[in-house]
Amino acid sequence: MEKMAINLENIKINEDWKFFLKEEFLKPYFLEIKKKYIHALKNKKIIYPPANLTFNAFNLTPLKDLKVIILGQDPYHQEGQAMGLSFSVPKGIKIPPSLANIYKELYYDLKIQPAKDGDLSFWAKQGVLLLNSILSVEAGKPASHSTWGWQKFSDAVISKLSMEKKGLVFILWGNFAKSKKKLIDTKKHFILEASHPSPLARTGFLGCKHFSKVNEILKSLGKEIINWELK
Repeated sequence: MEKMAINLENIKINEDWKFFLKEEFLKPYFLEIKKKYIHALKNKKIIYPPANLTFNAFNLTPLKDLKVIILGQDPYHQEGQAMGLSFSVPKGIKIPPSLANIYKELYYDLKIQPAKDGDLSFWAKQGVLLLNSILSVEAGKPASHSTWGWQKFSDAVISKLSMEKKGLVFILWGNFAKSKKKLIDTKKHFILEASHPSPLARTGFLGCKHFSKVNEILKSLGKEIINWELK
């Protein structure tokens, strides 16, 4: 079998996150993720998001600025959609149904008019980590990389943040995200739960008022609030 090693210099992620997660990058399971990724590319598989955006959530939200985590499950699997941020799509791409519902809730909660595009980078740059549990997917095959080990990595991110930070707000939408609650120390952090924003989910998302609740929590902590209005 071909020998491989993790070269941290080749992992395109902010230096603060690279240091924070160094132990995870050096573990055997992460080496297996790398092997599977390279094998898929050698077999001409198309992977989303593009490789340079795999850690986009971390690169747009420096660890020192982190305030809020919105947990998603799987990257979008159609061409041009995935950009390494949960629920977000690039400018010019049709807004997916779940994100359309998120925009509806923004209006109900804060009277913010729905944005014309689905790029949530503005939130990320204010300290909102838009983290998918699975960080890659094969084109046209939802959850196709769910067995690669990405969930072990993202679970480790959540656990380490819970242990080493305090006063973070975790937003868990849907049963999959709620299953991660066990990784979070509720004595140190805040958790907001609701149904998944997908129109296919049962009622319980619209009316959750999570955006205003986040800002109430941040105010109580003496932190700058999030401007949820997308530019």
